[in-house]
Amino acid sequence: MTPEQARLAAALRELRARTGLSLAALAAKTAFSKSSWERYLNGKTLPPRPAVQELCRLAGEADGRCLALWEIAESEWSGRATEADTPVPSPAVAQAAPPDPPAAELAAPTEAVRGGGGLRGVAAVAVLASVCAVAVGGVAVALLLLPRQHGEPRPAAAATSAPPSAAGPYCRALSCEGKSPMDMHCAASPDTLATHHTAGGAWLELRYSRECGTSWARMWGTRIGDRLELKAAGRVRGAVVENEVDADNFVYTPMTVTRSGTVVRTCFRPAAEDKGKGGKEPEEECFSSVSR
Repeated sequence: MTPEQARLAAALRELRARTGLSLAALAAKTAFSKSSWERYLNGKTLPPRPAVQELCRLAGEADGRCLALWEIAESEWSGRATEADTPVPSPAVAQAAPPDPPAAELAAPTEAVRGGGGLRGVAAVAVLASVCAVAVGGVAVALLLLPRQHGEPRPAAAATSAPPSAAGPYCRALSCEGKSPMDMHCAASPDTLATHHTAGGAWLELRYSRECGTSWARMWGTRIGDRLELKAAGRVRGAVVENEVDADNFVYTPMTVTRSGTVVRTCFRPAAEDKGKGGKEPEEECFSSVSR
């Protein structure tokens, strides 16, 4: 494994940890199998570009940095980087003045052109110049794509390699109402307004996106049938744990528009079959916060 491939695998493991997904759940939510994800995350196999994009989407992360790492690792994996290492004239040599032509060429340029030698010479120089330009350009792009010391992409790389998803969320304010915070990329860097641990062991979080102007709630460590409701300004958004895949992952409510100072209330309702002591139905647990 090359250093570039190791850096990519480490970045993918970090994203997977952020999602809280198991390998089986990751396979269920993407087009790639559990065994494939195991190889991708351990650096045994270079993942395809769509796999990197899918993991970034699930983690709510802009995919510009990871795609830059993937481009470099892919060039190493495919051997294109080795081809790029072929020695090329240095800029100093390329800019040096060409040697004086032979006296015969100076004395009889017309004959050289007439015989076709001049044309072949011009064509050879043009081809060499093109090869040098491509090689120098490739090295410049590779340097721009390399991450900074603290793991942030260079501005030029982000501007040239990042797809539209890196530009920001796909909705704002009213256009986000009732939509998924993950699909709309509002969950990239939200504020956590409140966290609650239920009596049954589930975890709840109330989240807010300044950029989108919306709030939503999420739950994990749940059981099939558990429900979560978000109430704000008379609107109610809910989510339910429908199957084992949901129970093994984060489950989000749709977003609702909230302004600074809006009171947001979140309620968790355990599954009906989850009886408490004495056979009683478990009680609903609620908590509130104020959007910033």
